[in-house]
Amino acid sequence: MERPLQLGNVTRVQEFILLGLSTRPYRRDTLFSVFLSLYLLTLLENTLIIYLICTHTELHKPMYFFLGNLSCLEMCYVSVIMPSLLMGLWTGLCHVPFTACMTQLFFFISFICTECTLLASMAYDRYVAICHPLHYPLLMRPQVCLGLAMSSWLGGLLVSVVKTSCIASLFYCGPNVLNHFFCDVSPLLNLSCTHVALTELVDFISAIIILWGSLLVAIASYVAIGRAVLCMPSATARRKGFSTCASHLVVVGIFYSATIFIYARPSRIEAMDLNKVLSVIYTVVTPMCNPIIYCLRNKEVQAAFHKSLHWSRG
Repeated sequence: MERPLQLGNVTRVQEFILLGLSTRPYRRDTLFSVFLSLYLLTLLENTLIIYLICTHTELHKPMYFFLGNLSCLEMCYVSVIMPSLLMGLWTGLCHVPFTACMTQLFFFISFICTECTLLASMAYDRYVAICHPLHYPLLMRPQVCLGLAMSSWLGGLLVSVVKTSCIASLFYCGPNVLNHFFCDVSPLLNLSCTHVALTELVDFISAIIILWGSLLVAIASYVAIGRAVLCMPSATARRKGFSTCASHLVVVGIFYSATIFIYARPSRIEAMDLNKVLSVIYTVVTPMCNPIIYCLRNKEVQAAFHKSLHWSRG
């Protein structure tokens, strides 16, 4: 099953074998259909949002600029994970060459770090809009929005370069079986034959900075928004504000809870079924739910969608 690469007197792993979500055939068929449907639905939702934002001038606002970035990010994000997940469910085992595994890891780390900082930027945008409405045009002018978005993408790319370089430089001499459905940090560290203390430290510090840093920004923003909503004189406005904040907090909470549990820990995690379930939550479920929570329940987006339907019929 393993194709070794001879380096002197030592054998080095040239490919990894992903066990996938389930090794039971009767479950794999059902799971394949479910996850393929979720993948196509996620692509459809996010493509629709990007189209609406790009084609309707009334959606050319900072909030929708960030939502467009989020939709683009999540289409890339889920497309990095789904091929190996679906392949594992289709064939039972997924053979991934070493280079392809590191490439998947690189894009995965980049996108997940970008999403963390982008969610924090979106929370800050809502904080400014609700708590400082008079200063909103100045504080969230196009240059600031572009700077926040670019910082999110470039920051994720930089972190990914550092972390992936550390993991790829480790020596893997076997076994080469990953109890996961994609090339993730902890399962790879568990297979390394060399000392991984420095790599674990880099992974832990970057997780603390990116995950906890962006989470604190998001929490602080939503706490301030909650206080502002409580001060609103209208009960209807308060209910609407709390409904919006609650839905956002649910998605943010699920995403950060799963990622922090897996990544913001100072030691390697054994690849257990619990970790695979949590990985499914933030790699598959949240990309599917985010468009519904953030956009498709929004009245302006719904109006733009109805207008597009009217144009197509006309």
